[in-house]
Amino acid sequence: MNNSFNESSESSESNESSESTEKQPSASRPFRVLGVQQIAVGGLEKSALRQLWVELLGLPVHGSYRSERENVDEDIAVCGLGPWSVEVDLMQPIDPEQRPRVHSPALNHVGLWVDALADAVAWLSARGVRFTPGGIRKGAAGFDVCFIHPKGSERAPQGGAGVLIELVQAPQELVAAFDALAAASASST
Repeated sequence: MNNSFNESSESSESNESSESTEKQPSASRPFRVLGVQQIAVGGLEKSALRQLWVELLGLPVHGSYRSERENVDEDIAVCGLGPWSVEVDLMQPIDPEQRPRVHSPALNHVGLWVDALADAVAWLSARGVRFTPGGIRKGAAGFDVCFIHPKGSERAPQGGAGVLIELVQAPQELVAAFDALAAASASST
């Protein structure tokens, strides 16, 4: 399986449309997506989610978050270690009849680490990307966040192609780890 992955990686490197580097954003894009920060799954009852993700799969819970305004009561589990750990947010609605409906769809959203959140939001907005109301704000894990709306609108026609996408400001530790890994990868080729 690794061989087919390497072959596809090599063929994509020769494709002229794949000229971006891992170390630097493109000249026109003032930010980089560094990795997955979280996945958020929802259900009417967190207990069923905990049974799967914590009890059966063994992910440790390292926090919780509750917000009446966001209609969410969540446990924050973690997969992986260090700067590359990924949150798995186990969410249930405080009131299933109210919005947002954090339990529907069950895969609620995907969070991506970015190295320059304000620049990303400004650049994407200028290119017609629709964001949810609320702008940049502190998220459940304490990082600045902003959400790309799943659907475009007349004013901002580009949405998340049906997926709610959370952009999360990466801490400097993660940016430094990413840069070090990218430099090591570049020097080994």
